[in-house]
Amino acid sequence: MADPATITVTALCLLDGTGRLLLVRKRGTALFMQPGGKPDPGETPAETGVRELSEELGLAVGAQDLTLLGVWEGPAANEADTQLVATVFLCPLTAEPSPAAEIEEFDWLDLDRARHRSDLAPLLTDYVVPALLSLRG
Repeated sequence: MADPATITVTALCLLDGTGRLLLVRKRGTALFMQPGGKPDPGETPAETGVRELSEELGLAVGAQDLTLLGVWEGPAANEADTQLVATVFLCPLTAEPSPAAEIEEFDWLDLDRARHRSDLAPLLTDYVVPALLSLRG
């Protein structure tokens, strides 16, 4: 059996004033995930995050504004038989997001309610939500 394909992405965690996590759903998909995406040639993970945030939600941040939350591997949400390697950053919410590019809609996730939702990407439920909950102490 062949090894699964691997894609590398950057994902961003933006929390509102009540601690809810900003999620996006890309056009033609069913699962919500954090904003972000694949790097352009030569981009660092932080540079990818800055660009994707601008393209997808019209939000402006600098690479220096991002704080590494973790790097995780797991199944990709929207590509069958594909592994994901995701660099995940905490990112300040600088303005109201406005869906653009391939973003169909956005939603806010109450971290304590994540286990009750069946429309979340595996990276989010397996790694990101537990990491964010652990930061609360």
